[in-house]
Amino acid sequence: MMRLPLAAMIGIFFTSLYFLMAIFAPLLAPYPMTEIVGGVWEPMSAKHWLGTDNIGRDLLSRMIYGGRTTIFIATVATIVSFTTGSILGFTAAVIGGWVDQAMSRFVDLVMSIPTLIFALVVLSVMPVTIPMLIMVMGFLDSTRVYRLARAVAVDINVMDFVEAAKLRGEGRIWIIFREILPNALSPLVAEMGLRFIFMVLFVSTLSFLGLGVQPPQADWGGIVKENKDGIVYGIGAALWPAVAIATLAISVNLVADWVLNRTTSLKGGRG
Repeated sequence: MMRLPLAAMIGIFFTSLYFLMAIFAPLLAPYPMTEIVGGVWEPMSAKHWLGTDNIGRDLLSRMIYGGRTTIFIATVATIVSFTTGSILGFTAAVIGGWVDQAMSRFVDLVMSIPTLIFALVVLSVMPVTIPMLIMVMGFLDSTRVYRLARAVAVDINVMDFVEAAKLRGEGRIWIIFREILPNALSPLVAEMGLRFIFMVLFVSTLSFLGLGVQPPQADWGGIVKENKDGIVYGIGAALWPAVAIATLAISVNLVADWVLNRTTSLKGGRG
């Protein structure tokens, strides 16, 4: 029977807690997300566990709904990023030649522009909606995934079992999904945890700068922006989203490290 390391248990607990809170936000939030239920920046109390925000909304409710929005955007953007980047990276490695060169140089061009600046330019001329945020974030981050997937696939593509599959007459789709993908999962899983956290930080940064999730919708970056002026007066309403982001980042990385170690040890045992 497999025993989970303590770090993995902590990571799974907090990651599951955040995702469950995101899924069941309407049932868990004590108040509606936009309802004004008290005074401005009221302290923590039995009625408002985290106090109220800059216009008197319940901060705990805003945090729960904000976590739902942040985690949803980060999750879908990560899926878009990995689906696009890994498939294109594997394809470039398998086909090679001018196709590989053209795709790689295009990715280099996109990566030469700072990601945040690129996103700010695009979102300043496009409607700022959640689908648009997901597509912009997923596209920009897919370049990083492409580089990793291509580098791993180039090494796997020259191995004996891949050459044997080519000699059997297997097509490129078979090579990519049946030969390369299963053997590239370990580094991709580890990278997925990092990219998910990057997405959380990315959407929070965009919201803090005013080009992310738009009011009255809540997300953690937006909550920081709304309550940042309270820090001057010793009010910690803006600190709760920072704590949530930090704990989510640590817990997801703990889970990703455990999965990476687990898959690596399984491969070593089979070898």
